[in-house]
Amino acid sequence: MKRTLIVMVKEPRPGRVKTRLGRGIGLVPAAWWFRHQSRRLLRRMRDPRWRVVLAVSPDVEGRMSRVWPADLPRTPQGRGDLGDRMARLFRRFRRGDTCIIGADIPGIGRSQVARAFAGLGASDAVFGPAPDGGYWLIGVKATAPIPPGLFNGVRWSSAHALSDTIATLPGLRVRLVDELQDVDSARDLRMTAPGARAT
Repeated sequence: MKRTLIVMVKEPRPGRVKTRLGRGIGLVPAAWWFRHQSRRLLRRMRDPRWRVVLAVSPDVEGRMSRVWPADLPRTPQGRGDLGDRMARLFRRFRRGDTCIIGADIPGIGRSQVARAFAGLGASDAVFGPAPDGGYWLIGVKATAPIPPGLFNGVRWSSAHALSDTIATLPGLRVRLVDELQDVDSARDLRMTAPGARAT
């Protein structure tokens, strides 16, 4: 069964993407940063060990966008909060192990994603924790059941996001992998090493 890496992306329009970052550095610079960060990340994520799928937002505009590589398959994120959208993606892609990431992780490389997929060998779910209590990656094994309450009650954008999410996976074997910094704010951006390259 083919592994799938889903990358969640939004159209890089000022005021529609990275608004928390935009409050610190300006909406136009935040959109510019996301556009170029996403392109770098997508180049690094190509690997024969998994297929890359773009989960796009807005649904219609994202599927028609010329911003993202034309050869990568696209699927709409749909409505709802982050949990609603990720749960929908996991249910849509059940033919193999699936990991979901955002496009705002400067330090990510193929090695971290490979370790996440490897972690699903002996676990039902895997997380890549972030220093702020959230996570940059979540993966679910193809044979693991998707709990009906997955992501219910998760306090997004808080120090409880990871622990809250794990609590919605009762009875499943969970593994943590590499900790990486995602970029939600100007402070996060300053904490990431400029020009750092991952493999």
